[in-house]
Amino acid sequence: MEFLAGSASADLNIARSTLGEISPLIESALLHLNSVCSVDGRLSPALLDEHQLASYDISFCVAEQTASRNLLDYAAAIVEQDGLAAGVACQFVAESIKSIIARLSSRPADYGLSRKMVAAALEQSDASGLAEFYLTASRMASLGAQLISREGDYLPANLDEEKLIIRDTFRRFATDVVMPLAEDIHRQDLDVPEDILQPLREMGCFGISIPERFGGLQPDEGDDSLYMILVTEELSRGSLGAAGSLITRPEILARALVNGGTEDQKKHWLPKVASGETLVAIALTEPDYGSDLASAKLKATKTEGGWLLNGAKTWCTFAGSASVMLTLARTGTESDGHKGLSFFLVEKPRTEGHQFDVAQEGSGRLIGKAIPTLGYRGMHSFDVSFEDYFVADTNLVGEESGIGKGFYYAMAGLTGGRMQTSARAAGIMQAACEQATNYAKDRKVFAQPVADYQLTLVKLSRMITTLLASRQFSYEVAREVDAGGGKMAASLVKLFACRSAEWVTREALQIHGGMGYAEEVPVSRYFVDARVLSIFEGAEETLALKVISRELIANASAGQPQAAVG
Repeated sequence: MEFLAGSASADLNIARSTLGEISPLIESALLHLNSVCSVDGRLSPALLDEHQLASYDISFCVAEQTASRNLLDYAAAIVEQDGLAAGVACQFVAESIKSIIARLSSRPADYGLSRKMVAAALEQSDASGLAEFYLTASRMASLGAQLISREGDYLPANLDEEKLIIRDTFRRFATDVVMPLAEDIHRQDLDVPEDILQPLREMGCFGISIPERFGGLQPDEGDDSLYMILVTEELSRGSLGAAGSLITRPEILARALVNGGTEDQKKHWLPKVASGETLVAIALTEPDYGSDLASAKLKATKTEGGWLLNGAKTWCTFAGSASVMLTLARTGTESDGHKGLSFFLVEKPRTEGHQFDVAQEGSGRLIGKAIPTLGYRGMHSFDVSFEDYFVADTNLVGEESGIGKGFYYAMAGLTGGRMQTSARAAGIMQAACEQATNYAKDRKVFAQPVADYQLTLVKLSRMITTLLASRQFSYEVAREVDAGGGKMAASLVKLFACRSAEWVTREALQIHGGMGYAEEVPVSRYFVDARVLSIFEGAEETLALKVISRELIANASAGQPQAAVG
């Protein structure tokens, strides 16, 4: 492989230095936004809302910048083992720099920048020769040809032997069990069958986020989130709706119980969830409140021995098949905001199909109806209504000490959920790249395989480098979360990976031409499934505006942490 500076390591150093040339632009933009959105040293929500477009775009700039840094770190770690990693990282970084500068140059005044400043940064980054060398059509096509020759294992995983065994085990399961069932489940909108659920129970899949002392696979001392990332990615490669999301809800429930449950609650629920005996749904979103969980209205009223729940939830994925729904309800008044919310373990019988109606003794009732969706079929997402549905005191997470803490437990769970969603995105991208490659090699157009055309190779090159950047980003976030941090990184990787999955699956479908639009071809399912990723676990806009940009802007002033939004 040819290199700009004669060696792979030297080119990675050039890429890192070139990426650094645009950091002052991003930092200046954040400082400007901090200045114009602050009153007396505190960020003003009203002023932030007046700068939504700039805040939204700067979140993507930082996400692309962070993905680039992580990919460079990964490539540097394996470059002696595989020099192709340098080509992957350098091409991705060069494209990311162009993307970031394009975002900032479109409206420089919104970021407190001048066109001269942006042009100077572009000139400085171009001076390294990175883009001029790595973004030529011939080199991008050459990289694409080398990558697709590797049959799906594009670069070394850089994982220890135990994790490689886990990954490969679930990869085989996805290929041998999930993929043959996925099309029927999607096209007929079926329930996830026992043919998938039972083997996953036996493999310990549902206990990946549960401590060993409660029958799970997670070490009792310290977390290892990479197991969850690896399993989620491989199952999502098989099917997002039929397998890839099966451990998301157990993970959120486990975090809530481990962080806030009583010892009796942990001993009762966690072993059942870990074994797969108890399947889990999560009820957070309401018809009038999506990502704004603090405004949830589902009312929990104290009664003898427990609580009566009244109200509605929506987008409760897997609610039919589940026998417990972790439900966020208001135990305080609306004026209490997020401090008036609590978590309940709502029990119900497991039901098949697209609706359920559970009647308790007396007047209690729980009704669910599946929402017809474009994709992400199999798990089914439900509208659920509660009518005086009784939940015992022992099913309030944390019991009396858990009153008013549901919002905090939900936020802790969403960090893991966002990290896990990035793995789901990587799994779909992996499947899309594999399918697009196979089709391009087999399909002939004008007497030549589609894979031999330069444009196809360039597309595949860009798709695969984006996949690899997303994957390594999610791995690094898992390590940060296990070390006690990673909240911002989990939001950034979710933002980046989910948007990337939409684009990669779109390109995979395009490579298929007219066949890509046919339901009989898996790539059409990948395309519609990927579309949901930017919506759940925090819609893209809410994540960028209310989580990522707020914290970035708040911490921008002179590099020192600012007061949070009041």
